[in-house]
Amino acid sequence: MRVLGIESSCDETGVALYDTDKGLLAHALYSQIAMHAEYGGVVPELASRDHIRKTLPLIDEVLTEAGISRVDIDAVAYTAGPGLAGALLVGAAIGRSLAWALGKPALAINHMEGHLLSPLLESTPPEFPFVSLLVSGGHTLLVDVKGVGQYELLGESIDDAVGEAFDKTAKLLGMDYPGGPLLAAMAEKGVADRFEFPRPMTNRPGLDFSFSGLKTFAMNTWLDSQQSEQDKADIALAFQTAVVETLAIKCRRAFKQTGHKRLVVAGGVSANKALRQRLDALPDVEVFYPRQQFCSDNGAMIAFAGAVRQQAMIKQDIPSFSVRPRWPLDELTPPGT
Repeated sequence: MRVLGIESSCDETGVALYDTDKGLLAHALYSQIAMHAEYGGVVPELASRDHIRKTLPLIDEVLTEAGISRVDIDAVAYTAGPGLAGALLVGAAIGRSLAWALGKPALAINHMEGHLLSPLLESTPPEFPFVSLLVSGGHTLLVDVKGVGQYELLGESIDDAVGEAFDKTAKLLGMDYPGGPLLAAMAEKGVADRFEFPRPMTNRPGLDFSFSGLKTFAMNTWLDSQQSEQDKADIALAFQTAVVETLAIKCRRAFKQTGHKRLVVAGGVSANKALRQRLDALPDVEVFYPRQQFCSDNGAMIAFAGAVRQQAMIKQDIPSFSVRPRWPLDELTPPGT
């Protein structure tokens, strides 16, 4: 079965084709970062318009690379949420229309489930059950994963997600958009232990996160410094270290609570080298990540999630669609239910 995946939840247009027998056949991604950089953040209307321009050409590019035509597609999966409403509607409208024209099933996919399942695309995928740490731009979640669609939310951020905290802190330090990767690169030049940042919400029970206070702490530290390039690097390192250590502490608690010995880390921040090094050092735990190119938003994870769900589906829904800018992961159900 060949499933076409369309991702358009925010500022990246992703398309991919997944074959349940042969694996990933082709994928393509267009990033809008250069366009939004001028405004210091994502402009929803501009994002939506760019998805309109890019989605169909990317579909043609992927099909050409895979060497198949549209009639060879068996299902179309698209991101229905969470994300920007206008951006989601573009992918949903194109995905549904294409599926209807071909007489094929259309599959509404949860963006975060796509991230969660993305490490299963690798040659050595994790087995269920496992703990999943989802660290994307707008979400920070710890999830007990017993199977596809069997998700129990263990903890989430009560304010800024990790990706947001990285970007906002980088902006406070005068870095361009998107600042998260720039801050991580700056941290590599920092002197360890010059500044000590708190590990928020680790002195109380529970698995929820809070990172907005770290942003404020970084800003105050910067204002009190000489504001040199070395100060910037040292603050970047102290901030990143605090975030990474906080995530590691919460993951250890999640293992103790669930009894699981496998950790899946996915989402844009899962590409962070310091985070990977710290989590890889956790004792008695296997850690799995998506490949670097699939850490950020992409069509491959949507095509794969669609294929997993379509294989177990009993009945296809009617040819209409809606999107959910807010769509909690724990509201999903196993395929076929």
